[in-house]
Amino acid sequence: MSEVIARKSPWGPMLVVDAHVHFFSHHFFEILASQKPGLTLDDVRQKLDWQFPPEQSSELASVWARDLDRHGVHGAALIASAPGDQDSVLAAAQAYPERFLPFAMVNPKAWNQEAWNQEAGKPDAREGIRVACLFPAMHGYSMHDEIVRPVFDWAAQGKRAVFVHCGSLSVGVRGKLGLPSAFDLRYSNPVDVHEIALSYPQVPIVIPHFGAGYFREALMLADLCPNVYLDTSSSNRWMRFHGTHLDLHQVFRRALDVVGAKRLLFGTDSSYFPRGWNYPIFDEQATALYELGLSAADAQGIFGENLLRILPR
Repeated sequence: MSEVIARKSPWGPMLVVDAHVHFFSHHFFEILASQKPGLTLDDVRQKLDWQFPPEQSSELASVWARDLDRHGVHGAALIASAPGDQDSVLAAAQAYPERFLPFAMVNPKAWNQEAWNQEAGKPDAREGIRVACLFPAMHGYSMHDEIVRPVFDWAAQGKRAVFVHCGSLSVGVRGKLGLPSAFDLRYSNPVDVHEIALSYPQVPIVIPHFGAGYFREALMLADLCPNVYLDTSSSNRWMRFHGTHLDLHQVFRRALDVVGAKRLLFGTDSSYFPRGWNYPIFDEQATALYELGLSAADAQGIFGENLLRILPR
């Protein structure tokens, strides 16, 4: 990512790379529509008060690139947000290789050649994906299951990373479309990641949303495993689950004390248009960190350089 686009911040201009953006492609909505009998794309358009994405993912990538330019944001990790939609983020990254890092949600129960290659002779999409995103509660498996190991083998072989969603999980778009969300929170504890993190010390493991309610457990995991990173994304509404009052300043203070600035990755959890890139999340997090006295160098790490360091091109 050589071209520098500088986002204004309390520390001055800085290179910002968002570690958590959902790429809601046209194919993503086709996948969702297929999960409910009788649900059509026209129904999806009517139920969602959103700007519907163009059919070509490269065109949606252009929409995202223009929106990031508007906010002075250099780049983003784009997450294919349903298994089977990896080609959408690969197309976006191909269109803007200096701007976008392709992440893909995968279900390790279907981690095989056929799950990624729908057409004979098609190149293995896994070669281009930089991060495999695991959602154990969504797909019903434990991080202790042997089925997760091939995903980590893949990451270890190609200087890639694995993202593991833990804690509270809700998918707003599924609710809007009346799709079931039969998630199993038994599989959501960051502690379950401990053994696999120790087994693959060379693989960066990203826990989003500070553990999404399992903040203490996420800190314990990161303290024991130097290859674990915490992503700061979303509004972090999980703070309301804690018995004592917890605000963003306290969350960042504890994370900095335990994990350190070099293992925090800024993210917004942006996803749809016309909202686009969620600037208020950046503003809130940057303000909190500045008020805690974070140095400009550490801020630059959190807001962009840490992600680029663990996912070198």
